[in-house]
Amino acid sequence: MSRISPVLDRLDKNLDESLERLFGLLRIKSISTDPSYAADCRKAAEWLVAELKLIGFDASVRDTPGHPMVVAHHVGPAGAPHVLFYGHYDVQPVDPIELWETDPFAPSVKEIAPGHQVITGRGSADDKGQLMTFVEACRAWKQVHGGLPCRITILFEGEEESGSPSLKPFLEANAAELKADFALVCDTGMWDRDTPSICVALRGLVGEEITVKAADRDLHSGLYGGAAANPIRILARILADIHDEDGHVTIPGFYE
Repeated sequence: MSRISPVLDRLDKNLDESLERLFGLLRIKSISTDPSYAADCRKAAEWLVAELKLIGFDASVRDTPGHPMVVAHHVGPAGAPHVLFYGHYDVQPVDPIELWETDPFAPSVKEIAPGHQVITGRGSADDKGQLMTFVEACRAWKQVHGGLPCRITILFEGEEESGSPSLKPFLEANAAELKADFALVCDTGMWDRDTPSICVALRGLVGEEITVKAADRDLHSGLYGGAAANPIRILARILADIHDEDGHVTIPGFYE
């Protein structure tokens, strides 16, 4: 029998307890884009630190200019690889709330088809559900084998849904501590409900501001229309030219 088989059995056996822990995290309204939920974001970070400490991690809340990071370390066997797990505890806003069939922060298990159950609640699929799979896997592995198979570092942020403004500075400032042999991001999906997937790359986002200036006074369209530069037309052309016909970005140096 492989070492993982009894761990999977333990996870199945403890599913109800694992779900209740997940529900505890899902009940926290950690909406990162709304400053009025800043206390909830910190509460989610502190909740995760407490859970990780129960498993035996050296875990702490790390302050940033925005919402805090969660960093946790666990030793592994000598010579074993060092793996970093990344996830985020913040969630999207719930608007439009009238379209929700259930309270977004009152999680439950719902059967949507015979034999097909889903977890309802904001964050259950992005990203609290995914990051808790790592936490519960570590818990079950330790329960079965007494320790973890490798050295593990966990990094959970609270600003992924708002562009991760604090992540890069935090990584740069803590590069030595967070250096690992490889990293796993628990923020992707599956091909379908029965087929896992391994995602090897993700796109980021870029935000820029463009100012287009033309005439410094109103021009009569009957006299100047079509001849004088129209900022709206210029801006439309700029936006259209960002991608070529194959979808590649045409900005010089973009892929460098």
